[in-house]
Amino acid sequence: MSGPVALVERSLVVYRHSWHLLLAEIFEPVLYLLSLGVGIGALVGEVPGLRPDQGGYAAFVAPALLATAAMNGAMDETTFNLYAKLRTLRTYDAILSTPLSVRDIAFGEVLWALLRGTAVTVVFAAALAAFGMVTSPWALLVLPGALLVGFAFASLGLAVVTFVRSWHDFQLVQLFMLPMFLFATTFYPLGVYPRPVQIVVECLPLYHAIQLIRLPATGVVDGGVAVAAGYLLILGTLTLALALRRLRTALVR
Repeated sequence: MSGPVALVERSLVVYRHSWHLLLAEIFEPVLYLLSLGVGIGALVGEVPGLRPDQGGYAAFVAPALLATAAMNGAMDETTFNLYAKLRTLRTYDAILSTPLSVRDIAFGEVLWALLRGTAVTVVFAAALAAFGMVTSPWALLVLPGALLVGFAFASLGLAVVTFVRSWHDFQLVQLFMLPMFLFATTFYPLGVYPRPVQIVVECLPLYHAIQLIRLPATGVVDGGVAVAAGYLLILGTLTLALALRRLRTALVR
C-alpha cells in the first residue's frame, strides 16, 4: 500500500492550503436540511414507514442528505479533479516516471476520494447530532456505511472519467446525477411512485446509499442494510476493475 499512500500524502499536501473549499460540500447539505427538512418539514405530517419515535420529516431527509454528501465528496474528486490531472495538467505523466504504477494511481485516488467523502460526512453527521436528529444507537453504523458509499462512488467516478472526452461531457454526468439526487427517495418514500418507477429507482446506486445510511440512522437494521451494502460493494469493485483497465490504456503508451 506504500504506492497508494504516497498519492494520499500528495493530496494532503495539495489541500493543506485549500481545505476551506471542502466547506462548500458541507454547507450544501446543511442548507438543504434547513430549508427542506426543517422548513418544509414543519408542513409535512407523518412520513409513511417512519414511526413517530423515529422523528419527523427532517429525520427522514437528514440521512439521505448525509449519503448524498458522501457521494458528492467522492465523485467530485474522481471526476472533475481527476480529469484535470489526467488531461489538462498531465500530473500522472510525471508520477509514472517514478516507481509508482497505474495501479498505485487508481488505488491512491480512490483512497483519497474515500477519505475526503468520509470527512465531509463526519462533519455533517456531527451537525445532525447537534440538531438532535440522531435518535438511535444504530446510527454508529453510519460511519462504516459512509465509507462504503465513498468507495462505491469514488470507483464509479474513476471509471466514468476514463470515458470523458472533454469538459463538456461533464454535463452528461450532471444529467444523470441531478435526477438521481431528486428521485432516489431523498425527499419522499419509495411508495409514492407507481411500481414500474419503483423498480427503476431501486436500481439507482444513490437509492442503495441512502438505504444504507437511513435504515440504521432511524434504528432499523434488517436485510435491507445487507442488500444495500452488497450492491455498493459489487458496484465499487466492478467499476474499480474497469477504471484500472482503462487507465492502463490511457496512461501507458
